Amino acid sequence: MPIHFIPAFTDNYIYVAETPKGAWIIDPGCAEPVFAWCAEHQRRPSAILCTHHHADHTGGVEALAQHFRIPVYGANQRIPQLTHAVRAGLLALDTESLTVLEVPGHTRDHLAYVWKDALFCGDTLFAAGCGRLFEGTAAQMFHSLQQFAKLPGDTAVYCAHEYTLSNLRFAAQVDPENPVIAQRQKEATEQRARNEPTLPSGMALECASNPFLRCHEPALIHSANTFDPDTGSDPVRVFSTLRRWKDHFP
Repeated sequence: MPIHFIPAFTDNYIYVAETPKGAWIIDPGCAEPVFAWCAEHQRRPSAILCTHHHADHTGGVEALAQHFRIPVYGANQRIPQLTHAVRAGLLALDTESLTVLEVPGHTRDHLAYVWKDALFCGDTLFAAGCGRLFEGTAAQMFHSLQQFAKLPGDTAVYCAHEYTLSNLRFAAQVDPENPVIAQRQKEATEQRARNEPTLPSGMALECASNPFLRCHEPALIHSANTFDPDTGSDPVRVFSTLRRWKDHFP
């Protein structure tokens, strides 16, 4: 089924996933571009799916939910206008079935949604990167990302931000001998020069080039210990060091 990009703010993406019975709006940080898209394409959405409560993902929920009179799905009442609190497991919606994953780290109650071969991961996983730790711990985020790494390699990864070039610069710093990263940088630079999204990514590609999914590999262990000699080889500690490094990376 088609999945549409609606750019918002400076680097957000709102997604619309079309189904045979409806259309789901995923993480609407603002309402206006969604209204415009629906009018242009003559589509009436049937539900709103939220990955977490941050305003750049939920700022448009109230206006859209009230205008279209549609349900809102998310983790808890930190989502405005929430009608259905969901947890890990299967979610039936518009005769379709989604898998809900609980992926704390960026926030303590972050969700992700898997539909067919598409992953809507909010701010947990980014192309070649991952989200900052605002409420959760490094261990939580590490284990959340490992849930994604277990998905089929052909899973399409729909992240909520266009951070790819910045993330690839960091990936090249911590894993400079990785040819997949160099090729990704070339392709992503060309895509952005054409004003095209670098998304969706693919799970196999992320597992080959995203440093935060590869904290068990010697190259990343070496880099983490170069930054902080007390890191050691435990993958969670390697992840924690890489995330701290990325927080201050120019």
